[in-house]
Amino acid sequence: MDKVISTPSFNHTITLNERKNIIMTGVKKIDSFDDEEFLMETTMGYVTIKGEGLEIIKLDTYQGNVSIKGKVNSLTYMESLNKKDKEETVFGKLFK
Repeated sequence: MDKVISTPSFNHTITLNERKNIIMTGVKKIDSFDDEEFLMETTMGYVTIKGEGLEIIKLDTYQGNVSIKGKVNSLTYMESLNKKDKEETVFGKLFK
């Protein structure tokens, strides 16, 4: 489930409020998401957000802005994402 987002600017910011709400700018594409994990490509690399009860509350595909709510347990940047890494993040939970 890929969502391609056009980003007119290269600004990338993340605002995390009380570990419950994330506002992210500079998002190029949402590769996958569910209530426990988001995998997104940003202007600064791939970002994985892991948590509980995660859901998109606002998506601006033109500006590249995403707002997510839920309990955030981790936020990780990756320089690149190869096919094996992507398969592990998306399907890893299914085949554990």
